[in-house]
Amino acid sequence: MKKVSLSGSVRKSVGKKDAKLMRREGFVPGVVYGNNEQTHFSLKETDLNKVVFTPNTYIIDLNIEGKNIQSYIKEIQVHPVTDRVLHVDFQEIVEGKEVKINIPIILTGLAKGVQNGGKLIQNFRSLTALALVDKLPDTIEIDVTALKIGGKVRVNEIEIDGVSFLNPEGAVVAAVQMARGASEDDDEEEVAATEEATEEA
Repeated sequence: MKKVSLSGSVRKSVGKKDAKLMRREGFVPGVVYGNNEQTHFSLKETDLNKVVFTPNTYIIDLNIEGKNIQSYIKEIQVHPVTDRVLHVDFQEIVEGKEVKINIPIILTGLAKGVQNGGKLIQNFRSLTALALVDKLPDTIEIDVTALKIGGKVRVNEIEIDGVSFLNPEGAVVAAVQMARGASEDDDEEEVAATEEATEEA
């Protein structure tokens, strides 16, 4: 999985007044949860935005006044109007312990059903994975080329070595739906043409 580095400073005060002042100065308050301890710190909003406002998911190397902590973003609080990040929670990664993290989905290929006039629907933009850090992929790539109209890809059909998914197994990740004027597939069109030719003969 892709990694990025962020630097922060330990917060001397964790009150709301201090947090508001911090945001006015272009910083975001955060906390990293570790083994039975929490570290409250702040980091530059511009640096954090480069990690937050992207479809990618990262393992984050936090440097808090010389202390390095490997982590991932656990939760983000965003302002409902401005979309500014108000607070961010990180979870420290412990060696040998699985992590729960969202991995983005990328659909590849041109579905057969789409070529026949159907519409490709993507119900999930990411899936929640459980795995050791070194087993986590950057993305989940799903080849939809073989999908005919009515075809679906479910969570339990996606297999990545060392990774399990916490989403419902039967949930449909992507599907090709019938659209007006669409044919079910090329094979059936060929069968119909053959039957018509036989009748004419």
